[in-house]
Amino acid sequence: MSAYADASFLVSLYIPDVNSAAAARATREAALPILITPLTEVEIINAIQLRIFRRELSGHEARSSTLLFQEDLASGVLALKPLTITMFERAKQMARKRSSVLGTRSLDLLHVACAVVLQANRLLTFDYNQEKLAKIEGLKTP
Repeated sequence: MSAYADASFLVSLYIPDVNSAAAARATREAALPILITPLTEVEIINAIQLRIFRRELSGHEARSSTLLFQEDLASGVLALKPLTITMFERAKQMARKRSSVLGTRSLDLLHVACAVVLQANRLLTFDYNQEKLAKIEGLKTP
């Protein structure tokens, strides 16, 4: 059984916030490696940099968070999987079927599609709308 993590989950894992304890607990309970894509990688890097811009993190804190993320990639806690056309095709299918009812955003569709195509059974997210879509698509959520 594998899990796919989105950026909302990873931000809470690497930068202390209200969801950090839940992220740490879910990580301990998840089968490793936790799957991510380059989309997730871009989002986590950007989220850390935005925290600097908003003066919510110092440069030192941001470097520490980035280093922890990179160490988890290198050690196999996280597995970086490629984005594929199949993922985008699945996201388009979900958009046609679900967005008019759920109001789903594009990146939420893409993250859930990635989890489905990678055959994850669980989506690690703190995004409520993404969680609703994931459940409808048959994924477990935290």
